[in-house]
Amino acid sequence: MLALAITFYDVVLTVHILAVVVAFGVMFAYPVMDAQVRRASPADVAALHRLQVALGRRVIVPAMTVVLLAGLYLTFDRWSFDEPWIGATFAILFVLFGLGGAVFAPTDLRLAELAERGETGSAEYAREARKARLFGALSLVLVVVAIFLMVAKPGV
Repeated sequence: MLALAITFYDVVLTVHILAVVVAFGVMFAYPVMDAQVRRASPADVAALHRLQVALGRRVIVPAMTVVLLAGLYLTFDRWSFDEPWIGATFAILFVLFGLGGAVFAPTDLRLAELAERGETGSAEYAREARKARLFGALSLVLVVVAIFLMVAKPGV
């Protein structure tokens, strides 16, 4: 008979992984959503930006908070902040929190306002959209690096 020993650590690890999927999975879909809306329904670009703001506030930030809290528990339970891969992943998470508040939320709000005024062809809209794409790509790279570090645990 196979006995399964499920610990609280296992439950928290599962919650941590699910929160990563919820927080960051949608970010990988943003470029596809953007291209599809622009191609199929350019009049709905403002709604897309409003959706991104809502997802940030109601899905991404709360899920990132769960990632942080679960990660803290996992670190205190079995690991140490002295592990470089742990320090790096926490640093990445804090950078992503910062980008969300300092770049993504205000940029998406500005893009929505410009699109609602019909200014998607303006230089300001192009500048803000370029900033969103650049920092969006940076964020995706950071997420991939963090996932790699969490899986590979270099130095362990």
